[in-house]
Amino acid sequence: MDKKRIPLELLLLFSVFVIATCGLIYELVAGALASYLLGDSVKQFSFIIGVYLFSMGVGSYFAKFIKGNLIDKFVEIEILVGIVGGISSVVLFILFNTLAHFEAVLYLFVFFTGSLVGVEIPLLMNILKDRVQFKDLVSNVFAFDYIGALLASILFPLVLIPNLGIVKTPLFFGLINISIAIFLCFYLTKELSKPISLKVKSIGAFVFLLGLFIFSDKILSYSEEKLYGENIVYTKSSPYQRIVLTRNNREFRLYLNNNLQFSSTDEYRYHEALVHPAMSMAKNIDNVLILGGGDGFAVREVLKYKEVKKVTLVDLDGEMTQFFKTNETMRKLNQNSLSSSKVQVINKDAYIWVKENKKKFDVIIIDFPDPSNYSLGKLYSLQFYKELERLTTPDTKIVVQTTSPYFAPKSFWCIEKTINQIFPFTSAYHTYVPSFGEWGFSMASFEPVNNKIYRQIPNLRYYDYDFSQISYFNKDMKVKDVEINRLDNQILVRYFDEEWGKVQ
Repeated sequence: MDKKRIPLELLLLFSVFVIATCGLIYELVAGALASYLLGDSVKQFSFIIGVYLFSMGVGSYFAKFIKGNLIDKFVEIEILVGIVGGISSVVLFILFNTLAHFEAVLYLFVFFTGSLVGVEIPLLMNILKDRVQFKDLVSNVFAFDYIGALLASILFPLVLIPNLGIVKTPLFFGLINISIAIFLCFYLTKELSKPISLKVKSIGAFVFLLGLFIFSDKILSYSEEKLYGENIVYTKSSPYQRIVLTRNNREFRLYLNNNLQFSSTDEYRYHEALVHPAMSMAKNIDNVLILGGGDGFAVREVLKYKEVKKVTLVDLDGEMTQFFKTNETMRKLNQNSLSSSKVQVINKDAYIWVKENKKKFDVIIIDFPDPSNYSLGKLYSLQFYKELERLTTPDTKIVVQTTSPYFAPKSFWCIEKTINQIFPFTSAYHTYVPSFGEWGFSMASFEPVNNKIYRQIPNLRYYDYDFSQISYFNKDMKVKDVEINRLDNQILVRYFDEEWGKVQ
């Protein structure tokens, strides 16, 4: 008798570990997916965590009403958790472009998954209460629960998303959930009231999820092609973002977390406007720093100046820079710029790198993604520009992409005003990029922008070195009443969300 009880106790405690690991993975997947598709990672993760914890409480409450063979019920719930959590990403990706109330379905998945996970822990405690002393029961259950949660939080960004991606990760853990159910069905056959039925259900669920796991890449490609309306030629989920490259005839488009970053047909307009005003007006251009711009297009434009001796590119995502360094098509577009002997690529958070670095630069080009969430908003903050000041000389020219002055004028002038708090002379300018519309930039320095040209590159496709043409703003792009973007208020993110929300 004792020999049977000890393995069962250990097995069920191990199940607690698996439940905690899988449950947190499903929660993290939901948060990451919401951030990919809906933006504003802080809000999405906050809502996801809140709904998930609340639903666990709901599940825990209703666990007391479960009667009958509790091991049977536990196995059934384990199967349900595996199915619901496992298919969550597949279903949500497919529904994103076709469902009007996508967020409702997202939170329904989170609530249902959390409720099922919430039922499991008290159910296990009820099963074990006659086999383990209460003080040992509580401490053991919660110890295994928290260890599983820790493991999930470490594995998710470092191993799972880079290697399995946002769709295969929950499917993989769904298979783990159901594997536990299958093992219990066969190991505890004598303790189950309906072992054959549970074996059929668990094996059927395993086969179903395994099929989805095997064909998940095709399913994801189909859903993303429906979403983007173009042929998908490359996809990758890095720890930081979902990278999607599409092709339509000769046009390539890059999307990061569902946001368009460039079109190969007109990116030259954006990058020439970003790079050449500052490069032509800077007294020296020996050492150039580029923050962001992991596609290598800004580097391509900088390298057109033979005087440049060193380009330092700091981009958070190594998957991004590696793709644009090795993919044949992308190398043609960026003219193999990332492989130049003059270029050093550093994959690190730009904010941290700037704080730690002491080197001075002649030109600093900042090409961050738009401030659509708080992690990006900090890169447009007063504190960031204060840190950046240490990397400058009295002659340094700085240029920042500052989103659209037409679609998001408050955001645009908020960035401009924030930069101007640190650098006494700023000059805003803009250009038209067909893929984006009117797009803006801000050039900053410690001396007035006098439009003096020190050097030119002949035969540029767009920029003609007449800065006055692109620095004029019509009335509908001017906003004066904006606040400074600080780390403690992140007003820019709210401006951006408000303005682009109206456009979309």
